[in-house]
Amino acid sequence: MLIENQRFDEERALYGSRGITLKNCAFDGAADGESALKECRDITADNLFCNLRYPFWHNYGLKLTRTEMTELCRAALWYSSDIEISDSRLHGIKALRECQNVKMNGCDIISPEFGWSVKDIEMSSCTIQSEYFLMRSENIKFTDIEMSGKYSFQYINEAVFDNCSFDTKDAFWHARNVTVRDSVVKGEYLGWYCENVTFERCKIIGTQPLCYCKGLKLTDCEMINADLCFEKSEVEANITTPIISVKNPLSGSICAPRIGEVIRDDENSHGDIIETAAAAEILPNCQ
Repeated sequence: MLIENQRFDEERALYGSRGITLKNCAFDGAADGESALKECRDITADNLFCNLRYPFWHNYGLKLTRTEMTELCRAALWYSSDIEISDSRLHGIKALRECQNVKMNGCDIISPEFGWSVKDIEMSSCTIQSEYFLMRSENIKFTDIEMSGKYSFQYINEAVFDNCSFDTKDAFWHARNVTVRDSVVKGEYLGWYCENVTFERCKIIGTQPLCYCKGLKLTDCEMINADLCFEKSEVEANITTPIISVKNPLSGSICAPRIGEVIRDDENSHGDIIETAAAAEILPNCQ
């Protein structure tokens, strides 16, 4: 059924709908009703305007194109699955929570606390402003994403990031089984307490990165303004730029052209630190 050029403002306006297509419609108005499309299935929408709270809870099979969710559209998608969103704006707080099988392309997201406890999410060519972005989510695949905001990717599990740019403090804390490729990661205190995280050909910018890590790997990465790196971490790192300082690496090896200061004031610090371009001749891990 096609619903076109309509405006809805009542409570649960289209509750429980099945197999409908919305075109050029709006959820907005004086009645200020919530939960417009709660408990729905197989919903398709194009050029939708959402200015009311909680529109897409417990939805199964949802496809949104050219949809605008305003700042007043709080907690837009919760407890839903099989979601596709393209060329849309999600500007309300907590826009995506507890969802599964989500694909997003070409979207603009301004949403604090976005994406908590989401499983199986793919995003491409999106811009994001958020705090605590994607906390406790898993099975993540990002390509060409630009993100800014504090405390992102905490407690995530099983993720791959390609060609991304992240400007974010305290990112990847307690993250597990993550690969970041050809990306820029800027911010303080990157990746503390993470496990089995790999950076390949990345630029890492900021103070005190990658401490208390297990199974950490860096391959052909740049490190800019990086001091007090790798404290108490298990790390295998091949760095292509000078490092300001390294502090008490627990185990493994760190190879860089030059390291300004090596701090060893912990008897359990056994990580090898290899300086100069000749490092590859000393340890195979530096190749």
